[in-house]
Amino acid sequence: MTQTSTRGWTYAGLAISLLGIPAIVTAQRLLAPDPTAASSIIIREIAILAVTAFVLWIVVARERLPLSSIGLRFDRVGRSVAWGFGLAVAAFAILLACLAGFSALGIHYGEGSGISRALPVTFLAVMRAGISEEVLYRGFALERLQSLTGSKWIAAGATLVLFAAFHFRQRMAGVFLAFVLGGLFTAYYLWKRDLLATITGHFLVDFVPNVLLPLLGAGD
Repeated sequence: MTQTSTRGWTYAGLAISLLGIPAIVTAQRLLAPDPTAASSIIIREIAILAVTAFVLWIVVARERLPLSSIGLRFDRVGRSVAWGFGLAVAAFAILLACLAGFSALGIHYGEGSGISRALPVTFLAVMRAGISEEVLYRGFALERLQSLTGSKWIAAGATLVLFAAFHFRQRMAGVFLAFVLGGLFTAYYLWKRDLLATITGHFLVDFVPNVLLPLLGAGD
């Protein structure tokens, strides 16, 4: 495979990584008879996971690079998961501080998130978010943009802004939270290049309030 062909696949992977999730979400909202129905959400989440798998295929089969080139390693799983829990603790502290600020300012958060009330469907959604958003934004897009531009700051800034922007369904509060928490995960990734840790942390931040607490009956 020529260098030009490989570069073309990299550009394709970048376009998919940066625009794939918002494109699928927008299509689902426009085309589904009821975007909030469990079946519609399941189809949406599976489509996003399929896109994520395709990008991983690009890395291995077309770029002919190891998954470690996007920070995905499995030689120190225990350490990565431990760091992920630490990231989640830090993220929850930031989240609580932001929510307190929203409350004090009378800003509403959480409307229009598109998360199902059915816990199995919600679990699928938060699992997909942790995997796909980290693989596509923190992994592939950040690494390839840094390689193409020669600047980790351009790569980090571009991916973070687009990551936050696609949370527009949760209004400006959601965009702000995505930017702040995404900034935490981006900073950690630039430090450790450990995608499994950011996947773990991201998953836990979504899983605890959306699945675990409702499962335990919190707020009933």
